[in-house]
Amino acid sequence: MYPKNQLFIAGRWRDGGAGETLPVLNPATEDEIGRFAVATEADLDEALRRRQRLRETWRKVPAVERAARLHRAGAILRERAEEIARVLTLELGAPIAAARMEVMIAADVFDWSAGEARRVYGRLIPSRFPGVRQLAVREPVGVVFAASPWNMPVIFPSRKIAEALAAGCAIIVKPAEDTPGCATLVVRALEDAGIPPGVVNLVTGDPGFISRHLLASPVVRKLSFTGSVPVGKQLAALAAARMIRCTMELGGHAPTIVMDDAPVEPVALMLAERKARNSGQVCNSPTRLFVQSGVYERFRAAFAEALRAVRIGDPLDAATQMGPLVNRRRMRAVEELVADARQQGARLAGGDGRIGNRGFFHDLTLLDQVPDTARIMREEPFGPVAALQPFDRLDEAIERANRLPFGLAAYAFSASRRSLDELAERLEVGLLGLNHCNIAAAETPFGGVKESGYGSEGGSEGIEGYLVTKFVTEAPPPA
Repeated sequence: MYPKNQLFIAGRWRDGGAGETLPVLNPATEDEIGRFAVATEADLDEALRRRQRLRETWRKVPAVERAARLHRAGAILRERAEEIARVLTLELGAPIAAARMEVMIAADVFDWSAGEARRVYGRLIPSRFPGVRQLAVREPVGVVFAASPWNMPVIFPSRKIAEALAAGCAIIVKPAEDTPGCATLVVRALEDAGIPPGVVNLVTGDPGFISRHLLASPVVRKLSFTGSVPVGKQLAALAAARMIRCTMELGGHAPTIVMDDAPVEPVALMLAERKARNSGQVCNSPTRLFVQSGVYERFRAAFAEALRAVRIGDPLDAATQMGPLVNRRRMRAVEELVADARQQGARLAGGDGRIGNRGFFHDLTLLDQVPDTARIMREEPFGPVAALQPFDRLDEAIERANRLPFGLAAYAFSASRRSLDELAERLEVGLLGLNHCNIAAAETPFGGVKESGYGSEGGSEGIEGYLVTKFVTEAPPPA
């Protein structure tokens, strides 16, 4: 059931030049489930050569034909949803029901991008000079290097590939080392959908080596990266050396504000479900919860109860609602943040640390009265932990929410129109959910501000990062 993870270069699946492979572990059992190929410098150079040669081929394919092939890729993902979902669960530990949903969302991404391929418009600009024609033409930026993370291993590579292909770009994709199988299956779907050989390339191996080598090449003209803030800054610096255009979707530390007039129990249940999603390993997961004093104790009790009700276990069991963390590093990071918060005076209001001694299972953990000095109030936990703080005035909550250099997502709950309007105006984020948590879809823009990155994926904005504007002006021949 687990795929053979090879490199995909110029339409051919093959091993790395040195024959080296690295293991992929099942986070629920810690067993090795497969291996992936390690790309060499020669492998990357071959990918770059083929990309340059095939760039013109794909960009000249009519937009309606590009759209048709992207629609076909989405249809193939739906046909293979069960196979892909099972691989996702084996690699990431996400519950099988959530894995199936992710595959369907990725298929929607291909369909949306197919539509966007048909809507790349230029414009005619009226001239101030008689007989002069002025055009603003939209063209593909060129060859794309896309690095995708492990936490949404089907959606993220799909989004980057779909938007690049819709614009007419060729792409080299590097998936995360923890979840290469999902990207392999996405690329196989594209191959079977009729994407010409060499337009989509897949490389795996040492992420630092691959990124440095590809970003140093004059062939690459666009970087799309989703991942942590520190790594994003390093890649942005490498890209800046060659003025490579970037879309950077980096980490967050989502503040969540609950006002006195919010319906406490429904909000607590909604946030518990969102916190359990992918074991909290989601960049827009609610992490810093600011609750107004009038309902603080009531909310804490309701939230703790909702967290305890989440069923944690075998991710292949249809009844499981939360699986393990992706690897031992994440487990250790979460444990260290919880220990630090407790040493700083936070109280444990729910959760009991690691579950069992096999697999990377960690209980949903609630920290109460967390001081600002605790690391978890400054560092994204990226795990099943939430930190609670009370507040009295809305100004105070907004100031705390905006305190960090991150600005990806935020949530707020209130029955007051005035409060919601103020929150929408003053919260410094790229994504804001008011009275609900559904802030991402194929048709909506996804991106952050401040150190959470720049540019957007999804929506009509998503394709913009893959296009450049050329101004063409034409006058009659000189007399």
